[in-house]
Amino acid sequence: MKLLFDHNLSLRLIDRLKDIYSNVTHVSLLNMDRTSDKTIWLYAKTNEYIIVTKDSDFNDLNILHGFPPKVIWLQIGNCTTSDIEKLLRNYYDIIAEFESDRNSGILLLE
Repeated sequence: MKLLFDHNLSLRLIDRLKDIYSNVTHVSLLNMDRTSDKTIWLYAKTNEYIIVTKDSDFNDLNILHGFPPKVIWLQIGNCTTSDIEKLLRNYYDIIAEFESDRNSGILLLE
């Protein structure tokens, strides 16, 4: 599973989740932390990543342009990196199903 963490998520999530998610990266590691959401969206589409974000703009892009890329939209407000890690671990099976679902482009996690 290829996950691309948006700039609004901690880079530390990569090390914390690499045991369960085999292929994760962060926009800052790709020198894209100051690029537009549209550029990140196109990169994810070209490279078959699922975008993980707290940003509603990726939902808008998904509605306008369809998918791929798929988007995991974290709607949990202010929280710690540990809270996000726990959420992504607890929902691993649902995220795996979402990855293979040909009819869904957005997964909302709360």
